[in-house]
Amino acid sequence: MKRPQVLVFIDWYLPGFRAGGPVRSLANLVDHLRDRVDLHIVTTDTDYTQERPYPDVQPDQWTALPGGERVWYASRKGVNKEAWNRVLREREWDAVYINGIYSRWFSIEPLRLSRNLGPKRVVAVRGMLAEGPMRHGALKKRAFLSLARLTGLYRGVRFQATNSEEMADIRRWVGRDAEVRLVPNLPRKVPAQAPGSRVKVPGELRLVSLARIAVEKNTLLAIEALRGLKGRVRFDLYGPIYDTAYWERCQQAMDQLPEGVQVTHLGVLPPRDVPAVLAGYHACLMPSAGENFGHTMLEALTQGVPLVTSDRTPWRDLEAEHAGWDLSLGGTGRFTEVVQLLVDMDQKAYEPWAIGAWNRAKRALDDPTTVERTFDLLAR
Repeated sequence: MKRPQVLVFIDWYLPGFRAGGPVRSLANLVDHLRDRVDLHIVTTDTDYTQERPYPDVQPDQWTALPGGERVWYASRKGVNKEAWNRVLREREWDAVYINGIYSRWFSIEPLRLSRNLGPKRVVAVRGMLAEGPMRHGALKKRAFLSLARLTGLYRGVRFQATNSEEMADIRRWVGRDAEVRLVPNLPRKVPAQAPGSRVKVPGELRLVSLARIAVEKNTLLAIEALRGLKGRVRFDLYGPIYDTAYWERCQQAMDQLPEGVQVTHLGVLPPRDVPAVLAGYHACLMPSAGENFGHTMLEALTQGVPLVTSDRTPWRDLEAEHAGWDLSLGGTGRFTEVVQLLVDMDQKAYEPWAIGAWNRAKRALDDPTTVERTFDLLAR
């Protein structure tokens, strides 16, 4: 039986990792479907926020990766309509899978150019229509979405929503009659092994965040929540600095923290190092303004690291399962209370939270239905 042929467009892909969730989402999809679907991925030859192309990559041609997917790493000059038309017409694709909303060359143009070619067209929104992200650059985003509706850009397009909130967002911004499929993101394909125990001493806490330093990730709120703490607290930030002006505000907040509370930016963490690094922390503090999945949050749970996050991610009802806390973004007060609770915990009080975090991750990793729903989305 002929394997489905799927053409994917995404701004960044492996070996890149600095763009975070969208890259991880697609890499996980490839891992789960590589034995059932022929995946061809069109992307750029340079990682997010970087100037130099990937070493040892030949641009503007198909490259077979060890996992089986074929990738077209477009150079800066190679990103154009002629190249896109050539790729779109080189074979009969069963589906064109678009990752994101606003990118001219990796969302808008692929939709326009594939409109009359026959394959099903699927758009993964990747959280871009959520309340938090829609607040930033709101006028431009609303103007674009209005123009997209007016010109019929999304006519005949199937949308992937990863949770019920995203389904509502799509119907709000794209149209009530939009075809939307609820298909959660796939987790990393790894065995769920119970993590080892970590020492928890009352009065001490190691916190971590794995997200870009940006307003939509609420890095500043996380830092400000540490002002009223008593104890010895280390908060390590891993991720690219997206907005230098915002980072300066974060640094100013760091200067106002009490003695014994230290925040350090440790740069960008390669994905292969994430599990080992997470294993050294007591909790993951990431009060994001919105996530359609939150891959690093699942990574934390997989290592038995409870979350302290907002109520605007799919990771909800955490406290009831002793997996963490999903809190309202009304202010820093509740975040401060929860972090202080963690600071004060001894080993006996902390262990149920580590176990609860791992149990929540295991349930997500063991769910086989998401793989089948993803296959249906693209290949049936």
